[in-house]
Amino acid sequence: MMTALDDRLPNPPMLASFPFSLGLRLMAGGDVRASQAQLDTFRRFAQVGDAAADALVASLKELPSGRGRSLFELALERGIDAVPDAPAELAAFFGHVDAVPYWVDTEQLELAARVTGRTGLWGMLVALPQLALMGGYLASRPDKTLISTGDLDTMAPRRLAETANWWVEVTSPGALGRFEPGFKSVLRVRLMHAHVRAAMNQRPDWDHAAWDHPVNQVQIAGTLMLFSLANLAGCQAVGLRFSAKERAAVFHFWRYVGWLMGIDPELLPVTETDTWRLLWLEAATEFQPDPDSRRLGQALASAIGPLVVPGDGALSKAAAHALTAYLTSYSRLLLGGANADFLELPDSKPFQAAVMATAVVNRAAEYARLAIPGTTRLSESLGHRGRSALINRIMRAQRGDPSYRRHDQPRAGGPAKLTRIS
Repeated sequence: MMTALDDRLPNPPMLASFPFSLGLRLMAGGDVRASQAQLDTFRRFAQVGDAAADALVASLKELPSGRGRSLFELALERGIDAVPDAPAELAAFFGHVDAVPYWVDTEQLELAARVTGRTGLWGMLVALPQLALMGGYLASRPDKTLISTGDLDTMAPRRLAETANWWVEVTSPGALGRFEPGFKSVLRVRLMHAHVRAAMNQRPDWDHAAWDHPVNQVQIAGTLMLFSLANLAGCQAVGLRFSAKERAAVFHFWRYVGWLMGIDPELLPVTETDTWRLLWLEAATEFQPDPDSRRLGQALASAIGPLVVPGDGALSKAAAHALTAYLTSYSRLLLGGANADFLELPDSKPFQAAVMATAVVNRAAEYARLAIPGTTRLSESLGHRGRSALINRIMRAQRGDPSYRRHDQPRAGGPAKLTRIS
């Protein structure tokens, strides 16, 4: 008698082509294809938001302007018991997130933070924006929300700065303790998602049939996957190495972050292989690039060089141009030629060679790190300090807002024209 898993579907086009096909064979840990029944179950979550956060936002909107945010921040900073006569939805929300799941292992959280810190600028400037974010833009449905919430040209640098800042805050050692910056940052983003969901649902041009529920469970889980799987794979591509224990800790870390973000437990990956299964499902249903994917990819490519190397002088402009060429060459190598061509990323063979050369140099340095006692801890410390210093400078320059308060009253409509998915 055949089971559902005996009827696995063929790989979606994205995963059937190089380099994703190679990654699937070498890193996935087995056959991660889904059956049609599993795919249908997964797609149900595309019509689901975050009930607890959505109810919270609806209740806060009933309060005088600014009062709801003040109550949320008070509960976030001092605990729900510090809020007199807290609305029921606020109490329920914090009652849930304050109860740490039984499976959370603090030692694994700490190891994952150190490992992520060790990736330093390779993680923050290369893998995160050029694989996780650039690759994420190939999923056109979530792109609709990104485009509708702000002007592409002016918002791209600040969005990139705030995303990188969030990542650094969340993955810093000890950051997921109840009153630590990372924990609070996760919940601020969750609240922001709920505000944006409410606004998108009010837009007369939001096509629920084509684009699904805005900021839905499938999309949030996909974002989690980009921060975990894509970031690790992206760092490996430039020569960094991670032990099996370190990898397991990273995926455990993002499981807890996903739980705090309100992702349904049924969607939360437990292991790396689970995350590859999630990637397969996302690739089969979400990764359908359209012109909005190209718009976002171009905005990101144009933003990152000047963001890291600011200045109007000839030397600064040349350095920013070279950095942009290097980073887009990395994206081309990791995303594959067809996807890079669709995003209209440049095809520079010299800079692609430079990316491959740095991977060789990094791999050699990794052998030295493993051979010399104390070098791993030194790499963790230096990597974390380097990324923190850079993101602090960028956030100041961009006037980034880690509270995301501007989304408390987002536009229900606006000038951004959303492209229909054919």
